[in-house]
Amino acid sequence: MTILQAVILGLAQGLGEFLPISSSAHLILIPWLFGWADPGLTFDVALHIGTLVAVVIYFWKDWWQLIIKGFIDVRSVKGRLFWYLVAASVPGAIGGFLLEKKAETIFRSPILIAMMLILMGIFLYWADRRSAKKIEINNITFGTSILIGISQALAIVPGVSRSGITMTTGLLMGVTREGAARFSFLLSTPIIFGAAMVKLPGVISNSSVITVNFVIGMLVSCATGIISIGFLLRYVQTKNFLPFAWYRFILGALVIIITMVRQ
Repeated sequence: MTILQAVILGLAQGLGEFLPISSSAHLILIPWLFGWADPGLTFDVALHIGTLVAVVIYFWKDWWQLIIKGFIDVRSVKGRLFWYLVAASVPGAIGGFLLEKKAETIFRSPILIAMMLILMGIFLYWADRRSAKKIEINNITFGTSILIGISQALAIVPGVSRSGITMTTGLLMGVTREGAARFSFLLSTPIIFGAAMVKLPGVISNSSVITVNFVIGMLVSCATGIISIGFLLRYVQTKNFLPFAWYRFILGALVIIITMVRQ
């Protein structure tokens, strides 16, 4: 892997993890489009660690308050929200455990990814246009949290987008754009941490392949992740998700066209 490839993939992970465009789709499609070799498990984990650090840095004060209130004042707003996030993380963890092998084989088809990019783009656009968008994050109910958590499990399929599907579900349940985005980002912390820990033994056993390019990719994904989180939280205060839906439509169509041409 070259430094340029590490930087590009780091950018794709940092942007795609938090913007509703699917990081997993981009990490598969970019090497596919340019004929790059598969960077492997170790690099994938490095990129996820980068975005994990990004979300922890950005929300460390929020998580500190949530954890404290979750254990000493369960009935408070932040105390309830902490346990809602814990409960909402369970479906995604179960889905990842049951479908991990398919995610590494069957779900990597460019055509399937293209279809998911387009389909979820439609749902995102429709939810953004039709939802009430009145519920703030502090008023999210347990039922809404569980539904968002269940939807997160679908993100095991590249192209769905973890942030995209959770924000879409939040919007459909009447949550504001900013509330849906913030809840999605907080919910990403345990799921990214869990995914990284599951793969960590494989990284340790192959630690000899870790190079400076891996570190560069991780740092780029971390820095880009922090920027993309801040950008989206500011963006959704005044604007809608339509540009992201159009991006998904265009990328999905491009992948389908390239696949047909290559055949």
